[in-house]
Amino acid sequence: MKPLAEVAGVVPAPADEVFARIAGTLREQPYNPRFEVDAERRFVAQQGGWWYRGEYTVEEDPAGARVTHRVYNVASHGRWAVPLANRFFVGFAERTREDFVRMMEDLALAVGEGRTLG
Repeated sequence: MKPLAEVAGVVPAPADEVFARIAGTLREQPYNPRFEVDAERRFVAQQGGWWYRGEYTVEEDPAGARVTHRVYNVASHGRWAVPLANRFFVGFAERTREDFVRMMEDLALAVGEGRTLG
């Protein structure tokens, strides 16, 4: 599978703590039709709608925890239409980046303040 979007960044905090916060936040979302978590690999995935799959991985980094987010097309029917349609969703890639940057900023603040995300 080739990602439709991929973004990464570093949070100045331990990888296990960052992973736990991301997994907890994603698990609590109201619409979560398919949720996967592998704490050993620090991997979280959400899948829903007809095409969307978002995956997060958290790895050790000298500056803290490297978080990578990838969005995949997992459509079983009309798969060819997803990349085409996303080109017409003005700002899809930019919105993905902006949402990720906001999440990373929230993570850094939450860890520093000892609070949950949200």
